[in-house]
Order: sequence, then structure tokens, then C-alpha cells
Amino acid sequence: MKTVERKNYPELGDVNAPYVHAVKYNGTLYISGLTAFGTPAQRGGIAEQAEEIFAQIKKVTAAEGIDFSALIKVTIFITSFDEINTLREVLYRHYGEYLPASSLVEVSRLFAPDLRIEIETVFAL
Repeated sequence: MKTVERKNYPELGDVNAPYVHAVKYNGTLYISGLTAFGTPAQRGGIAEQAEEIFAQIKKVTAAEGIDFSALIKVTIFITSFDEINTLREVLYRHYGEYLPASSLVEVSRLFAPDLRIEIETVFAL
């Protein structure tokens, strides 16, 4: 039987909802959708919020001893395509040569009105 490990990372703060930061299963790390909620970036544009999210993702990958070369898949939820070119610049900078499979979905809103982006990721371990 394969083990499922549900993990929270103190570096990301407390979880006050019915989820964990990540789940490890069968050599794969699934990171929940992250946002800039509760950070100064929450009041910023999509690029600033995306930078904050990537900083959070890097805290998780550092704790797991992996980097973006292990990135398999991203799913990105945005509230508007108005800043898509700015977002693409941020994505290219963080992915480098390790472009993942990706889905980009426009949604009517996220759980706080000033959030513009949420990113969930999957990494190989």
C-alpha cells in the first residue's frame, strides 16, 4: 500500500481551512493553490501577487530538497486576462528552461476580492 503524506509548512503560516499545503504521494508532490492572501502583495497587481506565490512555492520546494527542474504541471487561476503579458514575464523568469504542462483559467473571482491569481503546482520527487 502506498503512503499518502499530508503536509503543512510553517514557513507558509497556519492553514485555517479544510486543506493542507501539500500532499506527497507515489513520488509526486501536489501543492495546493497558493495566493498572496495576508501578504503586502495582496494589494498589488498580478505580477506582484505571482512573485509572492513563487516565493511560497520555493519555500516548499526548498523544504523538500527539490527545485523547479522537478516541476511537472501548473494550474493558474486568474481573475482577468488584462495583465497576461506581465504574468507571462514572471512565469518565464521562474520556470527558466523547465517549462511545465500548464492550464490557465479565468475565474470570476477568488476568495478575497483583491486577489488576482492562484497557482497550484505538481512536482516530481
